[in-house]
Order: sequence, then structure tokens, then C-alpha cells
Amino acid sequence: MKTFRAGRATPTTAGYKAFQPEPINRPFRLDDMELQGLLEQATLKLGELNAFGELVPNIGHFIRMHVYKEATVSSKIEGTQTNMEEALLDERAISPERRDDRREVNNYVKAMQHCLASMNDLPLSSRMLREAHGTLLQGVRGEHKMPGEFRRSQNWIGGATLADAAFIPPIWEEVGPLMSDLENVFHNDRTDLPHVLKAALAHYQFETIHPFLDGNGRIGRLMITLYFVHAGVLKQPVLYLSDFFERNRSAYYDNLTRVRSQNDLRQWFRFFLVGVIETANKATNGLREILRLKQECLDVRIPRIGRQTQAAPKLLNHLFQQPIVWAEEVMKATGQSSPSAYKIMSDFERIGILREITGNKWGRIYRFEEYFKVFES
Repeated sequence: MKTFRAGRATPTTAGYKAFQPEPINRPFRLDDMELQGLLEQATLKLGELNAFGELVPNIGHFIRMHVYKEATVSSKIEGTQTNMEEALLDERAISPERRDDRREVNNYVKAMQHCLASMNDLPLSSRMLREAHGTLLQGVRGEHKMPGEFRRSQNWIGGATLADAAFIPPIWEEVGPLMSDLENVFHNDRTDLPHVLKAALAHYQFETIHPFLDGNGRIGRLMITLYFVHAGVLKQPVLYLSDFFERNRSAYYDNLTRVRSQNDLRQWFRFFLVGVIETANKATNGLREILRLKQECLDVRIPRIGRQTQAAPKLLNHLFQQPIVWAEEVMKATGQSSPSAYKIMSDFERIGILREITGNKWGRIYRFEEYFKVFES
């Protein structure tokens, strides 16, 4: 690590300087005791999260909500304004001026789900990232910026033009070779870097290459979770760092820049490890709280309705997967008639499971309040 060189600004034939990263598919030596301590903490927290995840029934429901939170926060970093509530609603219930933002968030969800579903057949690779990018930009802002393809022109970060850009990634002719080098890192067991630090290194390098014309930030953050699952660090995709990056946005960008300008990979690793420790701890606490909430609803609240039917537990299970519901949704989930669906929603509101969020007399929509708070805290 003492000999690490990020790259250098290289003059181009067009008259500007583009940053040319050094390849990273090589051995590293971890020789920093502070990093070793943070790495040990991160590894323990990830192990605890994995173990706890195995105890959670229907963990896919929890994963789905985590993906929606990740999609919402990761897209927020790029300027969209959709919240989790809107992302989970039927598009017809969203005001027309906010539908584009909702589509962007849901495209991110689809991209993540597609990658996770195809991981048994398609390894983490440039191809997978391109496919995710194609899904991400389908029918939204950026749909004309080569979705699913690496760029074939120059891009930049910050500033109105290349002349006043804060950072200019490598010229487009270098994108292919650099991404091949990055892809090799995913599958090289001889870098001597623990997987958590390899994910940090890969994320830094991806953001520096900036291989797409649009959507680089979202794909780069999605790639972290995909790598953890690919490498077996996570048995389930339950850890997402976008919330940590968003809350520490200035430090996030400053630390990435510091690697490029000062070759300071250590500081980026420190920041990334702190993020993993904090996020894994929050995810474990979230799983614990969800188990407690579900048991309390089943044992204490639902019996207050005064009659035991199959509909109440069915609706509760559905709410852990889809915590925003309306009459048609409840009818579908429980198999009940419209009057019965309205009655059970009213019962769930009375016992403190649901909260009505529209204020309307008709077309009412309900939210599983405490479940949302697990993800919003």
C-alpha cells in the first residue's frame, strides 16, 4: 500500500487533461494496524449480520424493503426526490410531476433484482454491470445516454464544461481495458486483500473510471453489494452503503478525491470500513426489531380484533413485503371481499398496525408505520 499510485492527469489531443488510473489487479500488502483493527470489527459485524439473517423467516421480505431503501437513497444522491412510500405505491397514485423520479427508483430496484437473480449463471462482471445499467436508464432521464454500453465520448464531474470540470475521468478508449482490469480483480484471489477492502478498492476504481455517460454513482454503489454476495461475504444481500454515503456525502467525495490527488488509499479504506461497521450494525438491529414487531403484532395486537380469522395473519405477512396497501391490494392478499377488506384495514388501524396516509374518504391508502420506521431511522 505504501507504493500505491492512483494514476495521473494525462494531456489529451483535445487539449484537456484526463485522469489515467493505474491498473489495480495486483498484489497489495496490508501493513496498517489501525486498518487491521477496523477490518476485524467489520468482519465481526458482517458475521453477526449473516448469522442473524439465517434466523429471520421470510428474509426475502426484509431484503425487498432494504433494496427499496437503497434505491431511494442512492437515487437521492443523484437528485431524485422520491421517498420509499412513493416508490412502493402504484404509479397511478403518484402525482404526474413525480412519476419520473419514481420510475428511476423502481428501475434501480429492477436492476438490483436482475443482477442478484442471474448471479448463479452470470458472474459479477462488466457484462452484468452493463445489463444493470441498461435496466437503470430504461424509459427515464438518461435513456438516450447509451444505456447498457460503456461510453464512447468524454464525460466529466462537476463544472459546466471540460474547461472548469472538477474531475475528468480517463478518455473513452481506456474504459474497456480498465474495466477488464477491474473485472479481473473480482475474480483474483491473489491480490492479498480481504474481500471488504477489495470491495472498497473496486468501488473507488469504478468511480474513477466512470465508464458510463450517466448512472455511474448508482451502478458503483450497487456493485458493492453485488461483490459482497459474489464473494460470499454476505449470504443474503442485506447490506447497502448508500445511506452512509449520503449522510457523509462531503467526506465520501473528499476521500475519493484524496486517493486520486494524494495516493491516500488508507483514508478511503478507513472511511469505507467505518461505513461497513455502522451499516452492518444497523442492519442487524433492524432484523432484530422486525422479529420483535412481528411477534408483538401476532401475540398482542391481532387478538384485540376480537375474532380469529386467517385473514389477519395473511394481511400481516403481506405487510412485511408490501407495507403500503389499499383495498384492492388487501383483497388480493387475503382473498376477501371489498367490505371485508375495508373492515380489516380499519381493524388494523385501530390496533396500531396501519395508519391512513391520504386523509381521503375514498381511495384510502394505509402504511405499516412501525415497519417503515425500522428503515427510516
